[in-house]
Amino acid sequence: MLIRGGPTEVVNSFAEDVREGLGRAGQKELPSKYLYDDIGSALFELITKIPEYGLTRAEERILLRHSEAIAAHLPTHGMVVELGSGSGKKTRRILEALTRHRPTTYCPIEISSTALENCERELNDLAHVSIVGFETEYLDGLSRAVARRRPGDGVVVLFLGSSIGNFDRGPGEDFLRKIRSDLKPGDALLLGTDLEKPLAQLIPAYDDPLGVTAVFNRNLLARINRELGGDFDFSQFEHVAHYNARQRRIEMHLRSVENQTVSIEGANLRTTLRRDETIWTESCHKYGRHEAPAMAVRTGFECAAQWVDDEWAFAENLFFAV
Repeated sequence: MLIRGGPTEVVNSFAEDVREGLGRAGQKELPSKYLYDDIGSALFELITKIPEYGLTRAEERILLRHSEAIAAHLPTHGMVVELGSGSGKKTRRILEALTRHRPTTYCPIEISSTALENCERELNDLAHVSIVGFETEYLDGLSRAVARRRPGDGVVVLFLGSSIGNFDRGPGEDFLRKIRSDLKPGDALLLGTDLEKPLAQLIPAYDDPLGVTAVFNRNLLARINRELGGDFDFSQFEHVAHYNARQRRIEMHLRSVENQTVSIEGANLRTTLRRDETIWTESCHKYGRHEAPAMAVRTGFECAAQWVDDEWAFAENLFFAV
């Protein structure tokens, strides 16, 4: 079952964020969540398969090797809520391990209807799993999902991949506190964190030789054209990925190759970009191996376990609400 959000509200929010982010003085910026429309989600699935992007394969290795151990820590019955499910392929390992012992309701939350539909197709063959998908923002979907909790049910929230890394560190911890506010003591959060690694490994993951990530990044401009009546000329923007050592994050930008003016009818905006001025589209923060336990304490959790892939430094961290 797929429970859809309100399309008019989503379009209005997109227009407001575009107007605010591109109309500001100084660094122009667009929220990274808008990279993941139907086309962007499909492009990201391609990115996860390119040799240079090892993060997804690292997480898959952890879930393949440790899904039984992870499941053994989790509540004995109840609900799994995934923030940003994508295709659901990685989640299969967790659900298979959980449902060996008890029936489970799985609630994927996505802003892409195509991603949700793909997720349902991927997982609908699992016995003892009831799927209730929510096409909406993360926190709205989480609140709506946990409202369906039956008395005595535990809740497990999955926030996999490097999604927490898309937040600055302070706002990321605020986001975890908001997740905690929807949970009860004993509920769990499985949190993926991409770990620090050499630049020679990091930069190609976000600026691959085939240019798939560049297409993914420029698709945000195409989305503005499609949905908001923009007149971006994609050939006038270069994809840029660089590492901010002070903040320990990869930053993705779109650099204007010349002075230009862009009109976006649906956002009631006309904006000017100078040559070499950039639009900041995504941040991907990297963490130290031992940061997660302290982050758990600061946000209302405790870190009960951690599993690390050393081939591509990545960690799954199991938090429990206290």
